[in-house]
Amino acid sequence: MRFAKSGDGDFIQRIIHHKFHGFVHSTFNRTLNIQCLDRGDLYTIACKGIDNAPNTLIIDLEHFEEADIRVNDIVSSDHSVLSIANKMSITMNGVKKWNCELPKYPSEADVLIMNVSTMKQYIKLHGNNSRIERAFKSGNPFDDEMSRMLHERTQLLVSELQNKRISTAITHATSLIGLGPGLTPAGDDFLVGLFTVMGIENHRCFSHQSFCEEVVLHAKALTNDISYMALAKAAVGQVRESISDLMEALFRGSEEELICSLRRVLAIGSTSGTDIALGIVAGLEMNM
Repeated sequence: MRFAKSGDGDFIQRIIHHKFHGFVHSTFNRTLNIQCLDRGDLYTIACKGIDNAPNTLIIDLEHFEEADIRVNDIVSSDHSVLSIANKMSITMNGVKKWNCELPKYPSEADVLIMNVSTMKQYIKLHGNNSRIERAFKSGNPFDDEMSRMLHERTQLLVSELQNKRISTAITHATSLIGLGPGLTPAGDDFLVGLFTVMGIENHRCFSHQSFCEEVVLHAKALTNDISYMALAKAAVGQVRESISDLMEALFRGSEEELICSLRRVLAIGSTSGTDIALGIVAGLEMNM
């Protein structure tokens, strides 16, 4: 029997009060994804040390290497226990519920302006070679062309949003979905960061939250299931804990607090954290 340490409050409630039925969608060393049969949504079981996130449960396990859990294994819940085939049972006893709460946009922008400048410099020095930030010259024509497209399309998207041309902004945002290598493509990651900022109360684009939801309607057919869920959740202000902590640090934190939070985001994936951070910067500069 494994113990759930913390997790998304709605996910925990579904396990405790309802019959959760699904199957294993994909497995990795420290996470596994479950597809819910009722809704079709993806849910994640993650090992300790990974931060809380929407639709995610953190358990007291270092890795899944020896669990022998495989794609299509049946997942079900009963009496506050989530079972994966006959291979693992996870109890909700003592679990700590987490829910994403993004901070409100600050009324005074002095700290934010200073922190955004610090964040941009830190990304330039320590970011993980994002293809979005600048023209990326790898010597590989395919990679160089993808880098050019990512850079160009993110710039066009931000320009259209700044000028409140929402219909063309949707077109540019849609052109980013699925663009780039990796489990969560760079274009998707940038949009997760941008959606995060646009979903913050008092941001000048908060009234255009329907923009995010419209883009997500196009995303289902253009990217993989895992990346789609991240986009869908970010569109309604639901992001992983490290990202919401970074927003709080940007708005009200010291330089030390900002750097500490930023490091956690930059550590997401190989380049995903850097691309998310660049989306956040773009959204904040749009407001300033």
